[in-house]
Amino acid sequence: MNGTDGVRGVPDWRVLIVGGASGMGKTGVGRALARRYDVPVVEVDDIVEALLAVTRPEHLPEVHFWRTHPEAARQAPASVVERQIAITEALAPAIEAVVANHVGTDTPVILEGDYVLPGPATPGGPVRAVFLHEDDEAQVTANYLRREPEAGPQRHRARVSVLYGRWLAAQARAAGASVVAPRPWDDLADRAAEAVETRDATAAGHAP
Repeated sequence: MNGTDGVRGVPDWRVLIVGGASGMGKTGVGRALARRYDVPVVEVDDIVEALLAVTRPEHLPEVHFWRTHPEAARQAPASVVERQIAITEALAPAIEAVVANHVGTDTPVILEGDYVLPGPATPGGPVRAVFLHEDDEAQVTANYLRREPEAGPQRHRARVSVLYGRWLAAQARAAGASVVAPRPWDDLADRAAEAVETRDATAAGHAP
């Protein structure tokens, strides 16, 4: 992902959400944007692990669901997506608390993960968002195979990812957040940053 190593100075946002389903390239983009803006990355997966460590399934059943029902990941893709959505919604208060903390303490951060919604983001505000979405199941299968070759083709997982990604993309568009296609990979981070900055300039009443 080219063009991201030069630091652009302190961003005018305090939280940049990089969201989207699994296998879309969020981790690479988050790291590239972190270099670009010289800010740290908070992975939503770490928030999930922290909650799992300090709660019981009866406290947060949705968050514990994959550990208490590992067989459910093999259900029909639509059913798995319904569960993904339920987990995302259950995690929203914890994630919003992290967002509010960074806004309140004036400490910029990139928040990256599958289980994050665009709700706190507003164009031109202290919280911005860009979501990645690849709608080609064959491409997502190839992404997983390149990342996890020992697992072989993961077609069921790719189907789930595309369906969940469509839902996230719809949520992002409804909230006024940018949705960016991952391909071509080489300039993805640049396009993600441009999408956020252009939308913010438009929201502020400036020509993009």
